[in-house]
Amino acid sequence: MQVAFLVAPEGIEQVELTEPWQAVEGADGTPKLISTQSGKVQAFHHLDKADTFPVDQTVEEATVADFDGLVLPGGVANPDALRLNQAAVAFVKSFFDAGKPVAAICHAPWSLIEADVVRGRTLTSWPSLQTDLRNAGATWVDQQVCVDDSGGNTLITSRRPDDLKAFNDALLTEFSRADRQVKA
Repeated sequence: MQVAFLVAPEGIEQVELTEPWQAVEGADGTPKLISTQSGKVQAFHHLDKADTFPVDQTVEEATVADFDGLVLPGGVANPDALRLNQAAVAFVKSFFDAGKPVAAICHAPWSLIEADVVRGRTLTSWPSLQTDLRNAGATWVDQQVCVDDSGGNTLITSRRPDDLKAFNDALLTEFSRADRQVKA
């Protein structure tokens, strides 16, 4: 199971990157850190700087064919920066076009809105995004994790760091299913 984690150069909520990353590794998967710039990315604990992480590939180098799924960590600044980068938006949309699962937590659905992939879908997110999601044609729900397979792919969304266990369980289930289908 090869999983892309797409992040901006800074502003990532660290726990929303590291816990899903560890869950993928724990399931014998291979996570790859994709960003809009090479080098390292700066994570945060809410508004305080935390650790840095090395980028495996830039979004221009990465292709959807190399991955079984996509994880979009949150943090307020991270998805806000991603939605301004055309290559990042196109990368997100390419997973939907390819029918591959995508998992987004907290503020990450902003990137989904920019990629125009939420219309007709049911999602959860950080509560302040509910109006943005509704305006983009989505149905917003307030629950730990939401798995929507009504489109051409499976979309897993979650609200906040407190929901990470449910988020990780759901993304591993869906990404493993996608990996098995590719190998079949």
